[in-house]
Amino acid sequence: MISIDNLSVSYGGWTLFDNISFLVNPKDRIGLVGKNGAGKTTLLRLIIGEQQPTSGAVTKNGECTVGYLPQQMKVADTTTLLDETATAFAEVLRLEREIERLMREIAERTDYESAEYEQLLHRLNDADDHYRILGGETRDADIEKTLLGLGFKREDFGRPTSEFSGGWRMRIELAKLLLRRPSVFLLDEPTNHLDIESIQWLEDYLKNYNGAVLVISHDRAFLDNVTNRTIELSLGKIYDYKLPYSKFVVARAERRAQQIAAYENQQRMIEKTEEFIEKFRYKPTKSNQVQSRIKQLDKLERIEVEEEDLATLNIKFPPAPRSGQVVAEIKEAGKSFGDKHIFSGADFTITKGDKIALVGRNGEGKTTFARMLIGQLEPTEGSIRLGANVNIGYYAQNQDDLMDGEFTVYDTLDRVAVGDIRTRLRDILGAFLFRGEDIDKKVKVLSGGERSRLAMARMMLEPHNLLVLDEPTNHMDMRSKDILKNAIMKYDGTVVVVSHDREFLDGMVDKVYEFRDGGVREYLGGIYYFLEKRKLESLREVERKDKPAAPSEPKESSTGKLSYEQKKEQEKLVRRLRKNVEEIEAELGRVEKEIAEYDARFAAAAEYNADDYKAYDELKRRCDHLMHEWEKASYELEITEN
Repeated sequence: MISIDNLSVSYGGWTLFDNISFLVNPKDRIGLVGKNGAGKTTLLRLIIGEQQPTSGAVTKNGECTVGYLPQQMKVADTTTLLDETATAFAEVLRLEREIERLMREIAERTDYESAEYEQLLHRLNDADDHYRILGGETRDADIEKTLLGLGFKREDFGRPTSEFSGGWRMRIELAKLLLRRPSVFLLDEPTNHLDIESIQWLEDYLKNYNGAVLVISHDRAFLDNVTNRTIELSLGKIYDYKLPYSKFVVARAERRAQQIAAYENQQRMIEKTEEFIEKFRYKPTKSNQVQSRIKQLDKLERIEVEEEDLATLNIKFPPAPRSGQVVAEIKEAGKSFGDKHIFSGADFTITKGDKIALVGRNGEGKTTFARMLIGQLEPTEGSIRLGANVNIGYYAQNQDDLMDGEFTVYDTLDRVAVGDIRTRLRDILGAFLFRGEDIDKKVKVLSGGERSRLAMARMMLEPHNLLVLDEPTNHMDMRSKDILKNAIMKYDGTVVVVSHDREFLDGMVDKVYEFRDGGVREYLGGIYYFLEKRKLESLREVERKDKPAAPSEPKESSTGKLSYEQKKEQEKLVRRLRKNVEEIEAELGRVEKEIAEYDARFAAAAEYNADDYKAYDELKRRCDHLMHEWEKASYELEITEN
């Protein structure tokens, strides 16, 4: 479908791509990965012809159509959501007009035996076939299904597009792109403006799509669920793996280990050969051997080790100042803006050390609640009361917009830093990957990821004991997200995070609050526990919609019995959770047995063995981790069975 042949891109003396080649085949599901600045977005622009290569070519077969979703775009503000989305069917609308014209002309003619009349019939038949192939007959249903899947509500269909925020406008463009059904989707960070439910809907759509997909994403779970092939851009070259992202990471590490081993072996051989040449260079009796070794080195194909990019976001949150045990008390809190009700009934307590995720569809109140928690907004019902000595650090979703574009990177921190920390600003910026001349760049020329890192650095200039983070990972690459996640997990304060990134939240949070349909619901568990519960609840909601109760029958029986399908789902979930508990118990038994063997060995030992004690400590840590996992799994099983 698309062939990239010996593509090179150079800027001055710097090469971005060096003779790269690969094919995009029908039904390929490709994840395009690489660090920020590796050229991922540039490659998509080259494919669609927005940018021209220095050398090489991009060729498409005659029938190939490409749909491109960039990270940022402008959306028309002159029409409604439904009318703007319908522009995706421009060809269908043209065919409708042509079919109407042809039918009118045929109805008016009486020369049924003429060649012209037969030609009109053929044209009508061709136009009608083309109309059906492009989905003309199901156009309205497809528009509705796509908009609902991307999180819009039916009451939004008549709203002007000018009323929607930037994230929702991006969804409008994504809806139009999906409805055009191109041969190849080129998607640049499509999940940045989607909530968890919409991401899952998009995953299902792309998995079942009849064309090819080439996607850039920093969402590891999304890549694993959608792609089956990974192309890595690194230092001007590409590495093509027929594997989804998680398996690619393992294969990449193995490839690099083999590369390094071969390189080291060759370097040892070169070193010994050069020593021989130097030692016997001036001895006549060894001249033939010396010349032979020199020729051997000249002909040797030198192994080059791909440079490993070890630059990463190396951060550690300052220790949290002491606060009261109750960090925030939320009592029946809610918020409305005039007649527009956002949510109500938020009733829970945030305690010291909690790691909490706020999830839900866009517009349901996650960011509104975060702003209420930090005091930027007042609740219109109920109350939110902070505990003693709570010091809040807030990272806003639009944090980078709040920085002055004319200030330099260094000035941005210098203007808010106080005391001795001003002497360490260069070190802090270095930890956030701003080195050398980078600190003199103006904020307005920074990339999205660089702005996010600068905003996070600014927030960390003073210690806090409550961090409220609104979509902190947008624009961050995978390595940066891993380091940030690790820093949050080690942080000894309280964290409330708004995020749609399942992989980022997994293992980091222990409570999930879902904002949905004007209310707030608590889930005591991690993000995948929440998603599992929501899947079961969604199934029940679908059943209630698909099988409405007769007027004389209640929707649920007074005994609260489940239907046959619900019982099957419940039993399947219980079996999976029970198996998980049993596997953890078995592993825990093995670890405890090894610990007991070490205890017996230490009791009889006559001398100290550092390796044994190191292994023993590792087993103890493993045992503690398994015990924690067992408690969590047992709790999930218990509440699911009940």
